[in-house]
Amino acid sequence: MPNENLRDLQAFVTVAREGSFTRAAARLGVSQSALSQTLRNLEERVGIRLLNRTTRNVSPTEAGERLLTHVTPALEEIERGFAQIGALLDRPTGTIRISADEYAIETVLWPRLSPFLADYPEIGIELVTDYGRTDIVRERFDAGVRRGKLVSKDMIAMRIGPDVPMTVVAAPSCLAGRKRPRTPQDLSGHPCINLRLPTHGELMAWTFSKGGKDLRATAEGRLVFTSVRQIREAALAGFGLAYLPVDYVSDAIEAGRLVEVLADWRKTFEGYHLYYPNRRQQSPALAALIAALRYRA
Repeated sequence: MPNENLRDLQAFVTVAREGSFTRAAARLGVSQSALSQTLRNLEERVGIRLLNRTTRNVSPTEAGERLLTHVTPALEEIERGFAQIGALLDRPTGTIRISADEYAIETVLWPRLSPFLADYPEIGIELVTDYGRTDIVRERFDAGVRRGKLVSKDMIAMRIGPDVPMTVVAAPSCLAGRKRPRTPQDLSGHPCINLRLPTHGELMAWTFSKGGKDLRATAEGRLVFTSVRQIREAALAGFGLAYLPVDYVSDAIEAGRLVEVLADWRKTFEGYHLYYPNRRQQSPALAALIAALRYRA
């Protein structure tokens, strides 16, 4: 196969996956106009339209879908071949794409990625903040990070962090003049700040545990965020009670800026795991990252 055909097929696959010439051009490191011309040239050579183009998105035609089915596995094999060649180098290279939620990135991943990047200057890391149950294979991630029980059974999973106890906190000003909650049911009389999850658009459940039994409580309020950092800031500003990981607010509790309530109802979730597809050949870069993130209690 001529080299130009191989490059054009890679460009076609990237555009089809991204659904956008703009995003695909950024990923490939070329201009949007050059990428558009590449796809036109490919369509002229094969004699059939491969992509439907609108002002908002790009999608494969029927012919394009058929080509994707045959071409994608072949290109992945080529990529794996080059990854194996990279193992012969003295140091691993390449970019690792990871899907993880915001809290995991800030508290579990980044503290260890910072020294890892210093040790492996030839490795790049792309962190994508995501609370959903992302299909990392379909979305072209090398790995994902989720709490243990949220990891799909067909993935290889490795623990990378401790268990995560949750707590309910509020600013002293929010509790002033109000009766403090003694049980989760008492939350109905207080403004609560919620986190909306992307998987099905639902709000994250406030789950409590006591005497070996779990209990979910209704938390209502006028503030909903998609970021735990924003929830913490809103709680610090006195806008309501927040359900957050203990270590994410421990400094504010010690400083008196937040007050913990329902401490004897804390629910502890299983810690974060790094998960990735069951492939016989891992890239040297991913193998190095796995070794660096392995949790040691």
